[in-house]
Amino acid sequence: MTAPDLLTFGETMVSLRSAGPLAAGGPLTMHLAGAESNVAVGVARLGHRAAWVGRVSTDEFGEYTLRQLRAEGIGVDGVTRDPERPTGLMFLEQRTADLTRVQYHRSGSAGSALRVDDLRAPMAAGARMLHLTGITPALSGTAREATRWAAEAAVAAGIPVCLDVNYRARLWSRDSARAVLTPLAGYASIVIASADELDLVGDPGADESTVVADLFGRGVRTVLVKLGSDGARAHTPDGTQHAAALAVTAVDTVGAGDAFTAGYLSGWFDGLDLAGRLRRAATLGAFAVSSRGDCEGLPRRAELSLLEGHETGSVLR
Repeated sequence: MTAPDLLTFGETMVSLRSAGPLAAGGPLTMHLAGAESNVAVGVARLGHRAAWVGRVSTDEFGEYTLRQLRAEGIGVDGVTRDPERPTGLMFLEQRTADLTRVQYHRSGSAGSALRVDDLRAPMAAGARMLHLTGITPALSGTAREATRWAAEAAVAAGIPVCLDVNYRARLWSRDSARAVLTPLAGYASIVIASADELDLVGDPGADESTVVADLFGRGVRTVLVKLGSDGARAHTPDGTQHAAALAVTAVDTVGAGDAFTAGYLSGWFDGLDLAGRLRRAATLGAFAVSSRGDCEGLPRRAELSLLEGHETGSVLR
């Protein structure tokens, strides 16, 4: 079997979304949710080979998860089915036009039971890039051990590692996250974080330039700092570049960071220079925020130029 371009692992949940307050009742729509699988969807839609590994339940939600990932062309041969644990659920409500609220029901889930043995065969098959997030090691002790093992195995095999900090305050404290993610970042060649997450891979209280310099000293080659509507900064040993965000109407910001990561990695797979990778990252971020759902609005390759040169409210006929 051909090694994938992207190998990633973690927990993919079923997201039940409400357009209004959950407490008021009303219809829910079912979607996939999971930072790692969002990235896999993004790169697969752009024509790259992606594989996702994790544990899913044998319940109907687990069947839905695999069905959706297969439909996106994502390899799931390494997935473990767990009959003893349920699929994790996430309830998302659009509480106001500017505020989205999330509730997790993932304690004791199949995904949280991820362990090293689940990753041995997929890692042995190789990949062009291993993508990790700071979410998976927050799920359980075995998932934390598996994440560290995979990072070590990738480095030993010459596989570059991308780490997206992706801090989740409902899963662990900042101090606990820092204790795990700071050493984990030392295995990465690419580290991605929002501006308020950088201290989780460096000294608390240190400014951005100090954290970046420390990461370079530990072998990281690129540090991407996500700035939301202000775009992103990319630090490399050759200097710093800024990429502006595309001007779109934002309707749902959930999944925007994962889309940015998918765009950047797609550009890396295609051999684009740093500016080209950042443009693609910004493009996928714009698609994500201007459509509803974690990954539903991500573009196919033929659509990458769709947002260029069109005014708000344009209709293509």
